[in-house]
Amino acid sequence: MFPQAVTIAGSDSGGGAGIQADIKTFQERRVFGMSAITAITAQNTKGLQAIHPVPIDILEAQLDALNDDFAISAVKTGMLVDEAHIASVISRLQRFDWGPLIVDPVMIAKGGARLVSNEAIATIRENLLPLATIVTPNIPEAEVIAEMSIESTAQIKKAAKRIQLLGVKTVIIKGGHSEDKAESRDYVLDGENEFWLEAKRVKTKQTHGTGCTFSACITAELAKGASTEYAIQTAKKFITSAISQPLNIGHGNGPTNHWAHRKESQE
Repeated sequence: MFPQAVTIAGSDSGGGAGIQADIKTFQERRVFGMSAITAITAQNTKGLQAIHPVPIDILEAQLDALNDDFAISAVKTGMLVDEAHIASVISRLQRFDWGPLIVDPVMIAKGGARLVSNEAIATIRENLLPLATIVTPNIPEAEVIAEMSIESTAQIKKAAKRIQLLGVKTVIIKGGHSEDKAESRDYVLDGENEFWLEAKRVKTKQTHGTGCTFSACITAELAKGASTEYAIQTAKKFITSAISQPLNIGHGNGPTNHWAHRKESQE
């Protein structure tokens, strides 16, 4: 059966992040992608202009419709809006057998502002993460989840362990926000095993949707039955290619190039 995966996230009208980035990534990894939209946003490469949460009953209807018809083998979450939407998603995930759950905890905007309330963060920590197979916070998000500051390698490892104790097996703390100008290093704590994902840092503004794309690639690989480490390593290569071969679309923080990795593989 052809592998099938679901993204539960917001819609990005600019096409660089959210469900649009997720489904593009699923398609590139030869996985049939579906979505349940949590919010409709008006945004472009310059920023977020407006957001309209999808009514809870419509969100639940989307999830129920998918479960009724498809053989889903992996699911990821992105922007979940607020406590009520998160609770609704959790209630469905507890009932459905959709395979591995990858949580991209979209909490902090690029400018540093929080996108969700303290109550929503508590619901993610206490109720969503215990259901998750993998969580993929960047450093600011890891600071919120682990309730500590992160300014060193030792603190990255400590934060990952704290997050893991919330019930999620594998924690990936992405290093895009680190002060390292030469490399982009992501720390992975997979059960008792740990390793670093390393790539040369690319100086560019074309990074909109990197977190969505990275976690979506992991989801796609797991939907195909790949091991956790293979899925993570593949996602790192995929997003590195997407960043290093920019499309230069828009006038702000442009989107990544979702077909770059396929192009490299064909050359």
